[in-house]
Amino acid sequence: MNTIKFGTDGWRAVIAEDFTFANVDRVTQATADHWNAELGARKAELAGCERKVVIGYDRRFLSNEFARRAAEIFAGNGFAVILTPVPTPTPAVSFAVRQQRAIGGVMITASHNPPAFNGYKLKSHFGGPSEPATCAAVESLLDKNPVRATKFDDAVKAKQISVKDIRPAHYAAIKKLVDFKLIAKSKLRFAHEALFGVGAGCFDELLAGTTCRVTTLNAAHDPFFGGINPEPIAKNYARSAAYLRRHPHDLCLVTDGDADRVGGMDGRGNPLSTHQIICLLLHHLRVNRSGSGRVVKALTTTSMVDKMCAAHGLELVETGVGFKYICAEMLKGGVLLGAEESGGIGFPGHIPERDGIAAGLMLLELLATERQPLTKLLAGLEKKYGPHRYARLDTHFPLEKRAALMAFCKNHPPAKLLKSPLADVKSYDGVKFIARDGSWLMLRGSGTEPILRIYAEARSDADAAKLLRAGVGLTRRV
Repeated sequence: MNTIKFGTDGWRAVIAEDFTFANVDRVTQATADHWNAELGARKAELAGCERKVVIGYDRRFLSNEFARRAAEIFAGNGFAVILTPVPTPTPAVSFAVRQQRAIGGVMITASHNPPAFNGYKLKSHFGGPSEPATCAAVESLLDKNPVRATKFDDAVKAKQISVKDIRPAHYAAIKKLVDFKLIAKSKLRFAHEALFGVGAGCFDELLAGTTCRVTTLNAAHDPFFGGINPEPIAKNYARSAAYLRRHPHDLCLVTDGDADRVGGMDGRGNPLSTHQIICLLLHHLRVNRSGSGRVVKALTTTSMVDKMCAAHGLELVETGVGFKYICAEMLKGGVLLGAEESGGIGFPGHIPERDGIAAGLMLLELLATERQPLTKLLAGLEKKYGPHRYARLDTHFPLEKRAALMAFCKNHPPAKLLKSPLADVKSYDGVKFIARDGSWLMLRGSGTEPILRIYAEARSDADAAKLLRAGVGLTRRV
């Protein structure tokens, strides 16, 4: 049987190669076994949870059928199941898990991966990504018990499976998260690049009846995602950027395939980095909303966040890569913002989960409050905190050499980055070199693929590119 291994965010594999109905059967049975055991072993801690599971799915090939099969297996193991009738954003599933007091949730999605992939994300009872220990426990239970399933129609008749649209409850929650009345009367022109993903139509529905004018781009249900990977990065914005140059808007938000991550453009087709969006939101929460609390960021996120926290007297917490680590901090309470380089952003007073739809509304609230163009707001941040130019390179690197490379980097750090002396080395998730002037270079391997990610940030695009080349040079030393 094929190996099923959970990575940074769930298990992902190529459809019909490793992501098969047989393997979905195996991982779902293991998940059911784990949650049944948890309900027995942690009765006091999980006293408010019901033997219930929420299942959602994205627009990928056969996602609805994989979700339906998972529902049959949970039903066969004694769980009540809420199954979405249509492709649904991941944060809506996470919200429903907590709202419905479910023991957990499953989202059938491969997020931003190429169209050939599908995936299986686990959500825990608190409404966020499952902890590494939960994923490891599910892996350990693979093939321990035979698959038990109830036929779908029989389970529906027995009211074990309920087919229910969970999106309206999620929409209502994020409307309460922001000053929706302010947004509603703002007359903003808002564009949404859906990248053919499940976010398509969300903002049309959310902003219906307001003075905002909404344009949704690339909203068609296309399992091939128009020939791109549905990832919110600039190279995937060509179609929408050309449209925005002809038809300017105030903002264009971009969501990934399952709408939990964001990117953006300035409304005239110029791409925004995820780091710029994070800093804009931090500025808004602190300055306009007078918010306080800890700021949590993954260590691949811009150091402008560090400078903003220092200037505003905010505690900064840095985590490894993966929103599950940010989620763990959010569950402790007292967090103002949680954010990661890939565009995952979480807000207090909501779920401990990244939410691309909520981020879009919060950016609209920022614009409605400031009444200034995004370009001017970004220029203000750069004037105060200095230029921060980010670059990333994903390169093939053999898995069997990964440990040796990380050890070499940790034990033989460069004396300088560009011309600035090295100030710090962090090695708890990959290896990150930080220079005295704030420039940094980081090498980190993918959780499940023979891919090495090289990240860099400096004061100019040219210097960031130089740092990437230095990173590539390090890989040749092993």
